[in-house]
Amino acid sequence: MTRSKETEKFLVFEGVSKKFRDLLALDDVSFEIGQGEIFGYIGPNGAGKTTTIKIMVGLLSEFEGILRIGGYSMPERRHHVHKMLGYLPQHVAFQEWRTVNHALRTFAWLSGLERRKIEPGIEKILEQLALSDVRHKKIVQLSGGTIQKVGLAQALLHNPKLLVLDEPLAGLDPASRYQVKQIIKELGQKGTTIFFSSHILSDVQDVATKIGILNWGKIMQIGTLDELKSHFPSKNDIEIRLSHNSGRWKGLKSLTGVMSVEEMSLNRLLVHLSGQADINETVHHLIQELIRLDCHIRSINPVSPNLDEVYLQYLSGGKSI
Repeated sequence: MTRSKETEKFLVFEGVSKKFRDLLALDDVSFEIGQGEIFGYIGPNGAGKTTTIKIMVGLLSEFEGILRIGGYSMPERRHHVHKMLGYLPQHVAFQEWRTVNHALRTFAWLSGLERRKIEPGIEKILEQLALSDVRHKKIVQLSGGTIQKVGLAQALLHNPKLLVLDEPLAGLDPASRYQVKQIIKELGQKGTTIFFSSHILSDVQDVATKIGILNWGKIMQIGTLDELKSHFPSKNDIEIRLSHNSGRWKGLKSLTGVMSVEEMSLNRLLVHLSGQADINETVHHLIQELIRLDCHIRSINPVSPNLDEVYLQYLSGGKSI
């Protein structure tokens, strides 16, 4: 297949199935990722996430269906795809006797990076990931989290157009997780297409522009977080944050449509509404009553389910496409 002119769909997975003897690991899986999109791929252990990634990066070449990356068909044009692909596996395997510099130099060469660009490239990516101080240390001397960041460095070294990340934030401390998430978002904004699988759903929620939920080898749903939420009824809960707690808020309990009011913390209230309550109208009355009670409002917002709650609803027999 020749290179396609269809650039907006950078990665196309169409009707992909993969069977290992009697186990159907992927069952007619289809999704598309546009250039610059950050696609979060979530599902329980054994759902087929790793199989998807292995097909995508060329580690599994026998499967049913169509896979195109950057307009090239896989696995037929894997040589072209590998030049534009950066891959961070779940378990990074470096030879422990190598230094970070030596390991990255080898991966840069294998990725086809021009010789004159290798050393400047290593210096730049290590600085970006705050790893400059370990450049000449041996892998065996590094912590698990630092090795994970070195793995990300090798995936980014040749400036790939597609970045495939399998549990990229595993083992990282909070500061490093924040740093890596910022890098992922910046790469997406600059046009890098990113596919990443993670069990840390809050991290997926933080960075993904599109999310795919996989279970038992089948796609349950695909969409933005707001689109995934829209398939389930919203809770009739309102969160109120006050600048100080005078206790006068207890008068809210008498308002029409209010079932109960919980004091979640010193200045944070959770108002539970009846199923028939009009949220917009009730919020208006809540604000009026709080002002009348001389309660200083910092914020008032309807409670929206997070990705963890949406994910569990899908896996518990909720919706599927």
